[in-house]
Amino acid sequence: MIYDIRHVTTYSYETQVSFARCSLRLEPVTGDGQQLISHSVEIRPRPAERTARRDFFGTLTESVLIETAHRILRIDARSRVSVARQPPACDAASPPWEDVRDNAFEALSLDAASPVGYVFASALVPVLRPVTAYASASFLPGGGILTGAADLMRRIRNDFKYDPKATVISTPLRDVFEKRHGVCQDFAHVMIAGLRGLGLPAAYVSGYLRTIPPPGQPRLQGADATHAWVSVWCGSALGWVGFDPTNDLMVGSDHIILAIGRDFADVSPVDGVIVGARKQKLAVAVDVLPVE
Repeated sequence: MIYDIRHVTTYSYETQVSFARCSLRLEPVTGDGQQLISHSVEIRPRPAERTARRDFFGTLTESVLIETAHRILRIDARSRVSVARQPPACDAASPPWEDVRDNAFEALSLDAASPVGYVFASALVPVLRPVTAYASASFLPGGGILTGAADLMRRIRNDFKYDPKATVISTPLRDVFEKRHGVCQDFAHVMIAGLRGLGLPAAYVSGYLRTIPPPGQPRLQGADATHAWVSVWCGSALGWVGFDPTNDLMVGSDHIILAIGRDFADVSPVDGVIVGARKQKLAVAVDVLPVE
């Protein structure tokens, strides 16, 4: 499947901004069943400086310096991506989760693909006893890693309510878990925390999910949004496998990967600093269109 993706981010400020420096992570990855065909980012006002680098996780991170006074910042990213990804069945044969845990800690590499880098607590995902206890109910002694991860994914989908008004990015994981309300990034963080509490490697994935309108209804432009899910290391043979706890889905060809990290702090599509404005409004519109 080939997708055309448009991701428009607009910041509107109450007063003029005299200076801005932003970090952009808006280029979809190549690898893990997908291939980037083309990518461009248009920024208004025009930046005085743009530099790009690959971070530790392999994400292209563009640093943008804007010295023109402005009250509106618009970042328009457009990408074309080919995706061909066939996930394993959630009940397929897989190694016992205890073996996966032990093998992760025996890893000899510390590079971005190594599972050991995704076992420990991170900035937004502390390891909490209640979350570990919750996750442990899905992992019976000797149970397969795929079966356990899929069961945890399903339980989060059933036990937590999607509520965009319940949380913000700074809401602590403990509060999300206690209230059982949140959005996709919260559900991904909960699942990651539970897995890591059991010693299982889990990464945070940001990206896009193709949405299909109800029968007879037209697709709305801008109705899509950035999405988040979890990648679990399932042993050296299976490697990394994607689980979407928001929708109780194994990650397949409807998911497009934008960036991978330990938690949202590693993969935020746009962040940075500004000078001169105290209040701002943020609007994000995403279109994911299959190419006929």
